Amino acid sequence: MKLITFTVPCYNSEDYMCRCIDSLLKAGDEAEIIIVNDGSTDRTGEIANQYQDLYPEIVSVVHKQNGGHGSGVNAGLERASGLYFKVVDSDDWLDENALFHVMNKLKGWEMIQSPVDMVVCNYVYDHLFEGTTKRMGYENVFRENRRTDWKSIGRFRPSQYLIMHALIFRTAVLKKSKVKLPEHTFYVDNIFANKPLSYVQSMVYLNEDLYHYFLGREDQSVNEQVLMKRIDQQILVTKLLVTGFDMEGIRKSNPKLERYLIRNISIMMSISCIHLMLIGDEEAMEKRRVLWEFVKQTDKHIYRHLRFRSVSGATYLPGKIGDKLTMCGYGIAKRTYQFN
Repeated sequence: MKLITFTVPCYNSEDYMCRCIDSLLKAGDEAEIIIVNDGSTDRTGEIANQYQDLYPEIVSVVHKQNGGHGSGVNAGLERASGLYFKVVDSDDWLDENALFHVMNKLKGWEMIQSPVDMVVCNYVYDHLFEGTTKRMGYENVFRENRRTDWKSIGRFRPSQYLIMHALIFRTAVLKKSKVKLPEHTFYVDNIFANKPLSYVQSMVYLNEDLYHYFLGREDQSVNEQVLMKRIDQQILVTKLLVTGFDMEGIRKSNPKLERYLIRNISIMMSISCIHLMLIGDEEAMEKRRVLWEFVKQTDKHIYRHLRFRSVSGATYLPGKIGDKLTMCGYGIAKRTYQFN
């Protein structure tokens, strides 16, 4: 068994995939790298095969028909042989020194036969073209290098979420959770990062700036204009998060986890509503109303929290003045957190 499986979903990634894969190779032969060529029409498949030929003990390639990012993650997880599993997008990369320290920790837990269910590391928003970065850490939420559980975590700041880029899961936990991402849908990393959390019994925070999350491509899914064009997919993922958990059961067993999951749904609702407001036409405003009504009919407890006790409520203020206040707040948050 390998220590960790890295899955790299690729679609027309010839311009940047080498930076990603080269960074993963620094983990050595204890790692498995599964490159998923998701129906690319450029040289992605050829480049992937070259890596497989050069590193047959580490790299394997899956060539498949296009199914989207989630389909690529699913394909990697199905084939994963590593004790741990991490998704690395083809335009992102891992820091070499941080990876060295993380691999040593994973190996130590394996040697004493005491793996943790989830490892949390820092990530860095890397505006490569602008030459600026913004680090996102979790020192206030977790005690460093300490095995813990949901009852012992601290408070998340408004900008802090356990996004896919920060997480390494034990592969068995992912498979137990039966997480499977919808095909031909963007923004499914939110499902991947949240669906397994109720199956996580132990976790460790490593204060390492491991993941570099590249921002700046015009065709990137988090680009504001792109997100507006794909708003129906964002809404779909938001709905899947609303319906994806036994919130009543989680509330009884892990109330801190329940609060965290509702926070995450709140930010997804906010993103959906903000971009519907940016579109601004009558159809978009109706979609915003229907989305809120969906939440209300699905789970009134979640609805009341989102509507009256979280940031998402500020995206559904009454009247045109309410809309103006919402967009002003969005502009401030965008400049502060540099999220696209």
